[in-house]
Formats: sequence, C-alpha cells, structure tokens
Amino acid sequence: RISERERETERQRERERKKERKKERKKERKKGRKKERKRRESVLEAQITKGRWGRGIERDREKERKRERMG
Repeated sequence: RISERERETERQRERERKKERKKERKKERKKGRKKERKRRESVLEAQITKGRWGRGIERDREKERKRERMG
C-alpha cells in the first residue's frame, strides 16, 4: 500500500514534469516564431532588391503607374 507521503511526492514529480514540458513547448514556439520572422524578412529583402521584374520595387511601381495610364 502506498503511503500518503509517497503519493504526495509522486504528485509533486508530476507537477514538475508538467512544468518542464510547458517550458519546452514555449521554447519551441518561440524558436518557430523566430524562424518564421527570419523567413519573412528574407522574402521581403528579395522583393525589395528583385521585385517582380528583377529591377526592384521602385521599378515595379513605375510599371504599375504606366499600366494605369495606358488603361
């Protein structure tokens, strides 16, 4: 038969494990967000330097304006 003290220590251990798991999940989420931000930034950089036609965003805007004027 398990004594009350042993049961309590087991519960304590479970709580500790739960906390650890929670911390790990939080860390993973943070890492994921960091990676996602980095990826988004690199995509943005590529758009700025290349744009749709490989000449940068300013050139893209010029083309868009020209297209608007043309009809």
